[in-house]
Amino acid sequence: MAMATRISSQFFFFSSFINARKVLAHFMTDAVNPARRYCKVHRKATKLSFSGSVKYVQTVCRISAPGTTWEGADIPPADALKDRKVVPDSDPPSTKDVNLLYEFVDKSTKLVALTGAGISTECGIPDYRSPNGAYSTGFKPITHQQFTRSSRARRRYWARSYAGWRKFNQSKPSPAHTALASLEKVNRLNFLITQNVDRLHHRAGSSPLELHGTVYIVACLDCGFSFPREMFQDQLKSLNPKWAAAIESLDYDSKSDKSFGMKQRPDGDIEIDEQFWEEDFHIPTCSKCNGVLKPDVVFFGDNVPKERANIAMEAAKGCDAFLVLGSSVMTMSAFRLVRAAHEAGAATAIVNIGKTRADDFADLKINARLGEILPRLLNTGSLSVPAI
Repeated sequence: MAMATRISSQFFFFSSFINARKVLAHFMTDAVNPARRYCKVHRKATKLSFSGSVKYVQTVCRISAPGTTWEGADIPPADALKDRKVVPDSDPPSTKDVNLLYEFVDKSTKLVALTGAGISTECGIPDYRSPNGAYSTGFKPITHQQFTRSSRARRRYWARSYAGWRKFNQSKPSPAHTALASLEKVNRLNFLITQNVDRLHHRAGSSPLELHGTVYIVACLDCGFSFPREMFQDQLKSLNPKWAAAIESLDYDSKSDKSFGMKQRPDGDIEIDEQFWEEDFHIPTCSKCNGVLKPDVVFFGDNVPKERANIAMEAAKGCDAFLVLGSSVMTMSAFRLVRAAHEAGAATAIVNIGKTRADDFADLKINARLGEILPRLLNTGSLSVPAI
């Protein structure tokens, strides 16, 4: 099933070809590997009624993850988000919105959440489909077929991906990531699925099913051997020392005059004239079989691995409430999950800026930034959970 990879990182373009040549003419060539924890879900779907209204409840306790606290914490203002240009415009969530979402979560005993690009835009990682996303500028990500059939396409991908990796790897979880981790730790969120490949959920303390894989793992297309991305970065640097040194010396601050007009893009790359990578950029091969190495993600034109897709579908069909967060669910791999949950009798809610593919049958739709509404959810009502 064709679907999008959200390999979000940094894409830069040079304001002047002459300046680009000065910086890049002498070259032609970091990461964690948290253990994945896929939990099989064996649950019978239970109908959860949702009235679409909620009583205002006086807060009697708070939810917090071990090592963190929301007691007395200030909700981050809208202007505190990582990059306002990356995050689509939206009014702050109303008290009514927060309470409607609280009612939805509080009624559930088998809650499944699906997150998309919208939760990571607040961390400065661009998306594809929002008004300010990559598609709005005509950007087209690499496809699985292009990567597997063309050595030139692979050189282009890895050269640009190497250049964007440092900034991408510096991204930190948002308050929304932390809020979801808090819900998990007190067993109010039973299963978390993410379309994102950035592992920000892991950094916040969650253990999601990574529907589209992750850029933090590199895998061999021939023998299946996989290893951490940091090791691959080191191999690229070793094979292309001058190229790597030049890239690492660039200024990654988009507001700096030294940045040569760099601009963020999804797909983990920067814009580099092809003469700098077409011939002399060298890509490592598999240490086990000398095969082709690829990030362990699902590119456009590829399919979600069957076992992973089955686990996600089992969770969707077995839940009593399915919550979509920051996703337009335009890819079939995501849409089929929320549709299956709805058809199995689960209540469905969406928190996303803009339209989604599931709007027509969702029981609740809220237009809001996740970093502004999820922390407030933790401070609303008791959710039947003792304070930690």
